[in-house]
Amino acid sequence: MPDQPTYTDPYALEKELRKVQALLKLEQQEDLEQFKIKSAKTSIAERQHRGLTWYPVKITKEEIGFGGKLVLELERPASQNSLHLFQVGRNAALFGNIPNRAATDRPTLNGVITAVRRNKILLATNKEDLPDWIDEGKLGVDLTFDEVSYREMEHALQKVMGAYENRLAELRDILLGGKPARFKDESEATLYYPSPLNESQLAAVRHVLAAKDVAIIHGPPGTGKTTTLVQAILETIRRERRVLVCAPSNTAVDLLTEKLAERGVNVIRMGNPSRVSDLLLEHTLDAQIMAHKSYPELKSMRQTAEQYREAAGKFKRHFGWEEREQRRMLKEQAHQMLQDSDNLERYITEDLLDKVQVLTCTLVGAGNRAIRHLTYETVFIDEAAQALEPGCWIPITKGNRVVLAGDHQQLPPTVKSEQAARDGLRETLFEKCITRQPESARMLTVQYRMHEQIMEFSSEQFYGGKLIAAPSVAHADLAEYDLRFAPDLAVEFLDTAGFGFQELGIPESRSVANPEEADLLLRRLSELLSVYVPDDHLTDLLTVGVIAPYRAQINYLKDRVEDSPELAEMVTHRLLSVGTVDSFQGQERDIICITMTRSNDTGDIGFLSDIRRMNVAMTRARRKLLIVGDSGTLGRHEFYKAFLDYVESIGAYRTAWEMQ
Repeated sequence: MPDQPTYTDPYALEKELRKVQALLKLEQQEDLEQFKIKSAKTSIAERQHRGLTWYPVKITKEEIGFGGKLVLELERPASQNSLHLFQVGRNAALFGNIPNRAATDRPTLNGVITAVRRNKILLATNKEDLPDWIDEGKLGVDLTFDEVSYREMEHALQKVMGAYENRLAELRDILLGGKPARFKDESEATLYYPSPLNESQLAAVRHVLAAKDVAIIHGPPGTGKTTTLVQAILETIRRERRVLVCAPSNTAVDLLTEKLAERGVNVIRMGNPSRVSDLLLEHTLDAQIMAHKSYPELKSMRQTAEQYREAAGKFKRHFGWEEREQRRMLKEQAHQMLQDSDNLERYITEDLLDKVQVLTCTLVGAGNRAIRHLTYETVFIDEAAQALEPGCWIPITKGNRVVLAGDHQQLPPTVKSEQAARDGLRETLFEKCITRQPESARMLTVQYRMHEQIMEFSSEQFYGGKLIAAPSVAHADLAEYDLRFAPDLAVEFLDTAGFGFQELGIPESRSVANPEEADLLLRRLSELLSVYVPDDHLTDLLTVGVIAPYRAQINYLKDRVEDSPELAEMVTHRLLSVGTVDSFQGQERDIICITMTRSNDTGDIGFLSDIRRMNVAMTRARRKLLIVGDSGTLGRHEFYKAFLDYVESIGAYRTAWEMQ
């Protein structure tokens, strides 16, 4: 008889959660400090330069939003069309730069950005009326620190830690390995929807249906995780009234919303979509409210309230008792009408939520006031391996069953506090659960992205050698794409050892550059592309990604690309992009070129030692993976030594001397 699995005792779980709570506090403090450094005690001009402020702005439109609160359209001068950090969902404050007032005494009106379009933003405020200071000086808008996310995560953690003898307590103990996960017989899971899924994908869907507590879909690069997850959601809503689908990023939520809508699902996207497409907008709660049969009545009530409010606003300073009384009555009428319209909007919202099959939102969005009271039989969390554990608990507190999807061998969540990251905040709930409850996971094994040579090293190092290349991609190299490309290996390592291409540290920065290595990479890329004629490929254009681990190296590469007419033209047509590993997460290109950058006598490779980043970088490539680096520096690390052995074994090793 095999040994029975051992499970963590409740006291250890409580201690673990308290540690996570403390690490979250550290992260919040670091995040706030970084924000203060960027924004506090700086002039308006400096904050503008950093992308934290628009100034001056003017109010071009006023509307009444949910709860009778003002929504303002703010516009900056077209001449200030510079880069900025404003985005949907960020907290911001309208401020008045009033003559003879100190900067620390500027009045503000807080709100949330609901739309960003070129030089205009929509700011949903927390007030029903514009303050008097609006007319006293020039206006500007600042980004402010986002405390909402931390508040929601803290609240969820408190709820999880305080759960006792209820379903949340059970889920907590199972997810963290305190109790065994339970499953029904998978053979009993009848699939209602026909689909082109492969056997490993179908097995994952059946596994989701069989899970009583938790199921994990482990999706390595290119294995169709999103397609599988959508199919699992379709099968689940056939059996359940309503489910919640979440992800840590707006982009992932948008993608799932689109895929579900395309399959005819009644889906509502909570929050504000980051990808503004007609399909997405149609499924937002606002759009659904506007399409409701009772909306004309709601609109009429809001318009009447606005008329009363405008009439009251005409009474400014220097007016008598009668005018003051008239203003009071008009404001009361406006307030009453807004209350009535809010009640009607709540009725419409509840009616929509009562009929919806799937609600989609970010993890923090699961705490949205419109849906805060709802519970779900199943909660789905995509990109769970990129989500902070406290964020995952927000939707889990509302569910009876949890499905996690992701890949813990790719990029971990971003943690700003080095101490919090070092002490464990980067370890996700997905990682904990797949490690402690391995029977809860099903890995997808057929990938549809990469040539098998590109896949093979990643498969052996990260996925137990279990990945299989689908026949459609197994031998899809550049020559198959266009016969003018010479038959070549799909993987190529160009070794700079012995060339003296030493890395250059950037003063007052941890960034590193290696200009000579970058030049060599671009020379080899130009050589590869010399036979490519874009005009012969009007619909299936070749795409190229150039990846570097350091910002200084990226900046150098971008400058050199601009100096090459052919490469610069590809950038113009969005066929070539240069960026960090993070910027390529979730993407793919026909050709991926990686400059490893590090080259020194001590074997120091910095954060190249985070091999999950390298897994992501390598697996972005479809037809060609070109890596340039110094084997003398890289080869001292076990992972890169294994990679060098791999390229040697398939004949993909070349030396930079061959490029002379």
